[in-house]
Amino acid sequence: MITKSDKNKVRQHRHTRVRGKISGTAERPRLNVFRSNKNIYAQLIDDVAGVTLASASTLDASIVAAPKTEQATKVGALIADRAKAAGIEEVIFDRGGYLYHGRVQALAESAREAGLKF
Repeated sequence: MITKSDKNKVRQHRHTRVRGKISGTAERPRLNVFRSNKNIYAQLIDDVAGVTLASASTLDASIVAAPKTEQATKVGALIADRAKAAGIEEVIFDRGGYLYHGRVQALAESAREAGLKF
């Protein structure tokens, strides 16, 4: 029987493996996604300088209570708006070891529709 912590360890291992291959820069930061049971978080990270350039999550006041997939869609649009305000057009998508499905997919497609290129 696979427990929840085992599944998370597998996800973390997958994320570590992917992170060995991708890295964000100031010109093309990494769009990192973290998904918890209740919330979803997105950050634009410059790995060279080690700083977060912009972030958005379902904890922001502008995101109202809705089904989780709709909240993820709003977070994607919000992170794209904040990226444009910071002068960022292109990003590298880091799904954090999660499947490109459901909330992660909704966030990514919403960010693409709002103008981010990845």
